[in-house]
Amino acid sequence: MEPTARLPAVAHPGEDLGYDLFTLEETALAAGATVKVRTGIAVEARDPVTGAPLGLLVRDRSSMAARGVATAGGVIDAGYRGEILVLMTNQGDKEITLAAGEKIAQMVPVPVLTGLVREVENLEGSQRAAKGFGSSGR
Repeated sequence: MEPTARLPAVAHPGEDLGYDLFTLEETALAAGATVKVRTGIAVEARDPVTGAPLGLLVRDRSSMAARGVATAGGVIDAGYRGEILVLMTNQGDKEITLAAGEKIAQMVPVPVLTGLVREVENLEGSQRAAKGFGSSGR
């Protein structure tokens, strides 16, 4: 961890879905630009009860979205041990400056449910079947 980095934080433990992530340094987001924003931290997420590894989803903060800043590409695999970088896009037409230590995104822990994929001849039936793209109404 970088000496000036802030640890992920949760304002309301047991109620908030994600942990706040903070910028490591002041970062300029030019209009229409996408930038990798440094957090200065690396994490190893584990279920607090079972110790099972957790993945992390990096999602928008509503305060950033209100300023026209969106996050993208926010999937952190359980085995990743490098610095958490937040890919942020300024969707506006004016430069936005993120201050060092500013809350920029939410990091949401999720269980790792992936396993081996195997090919089968048939799929089990379901009520929905192959209906998609608005088939359940609008």
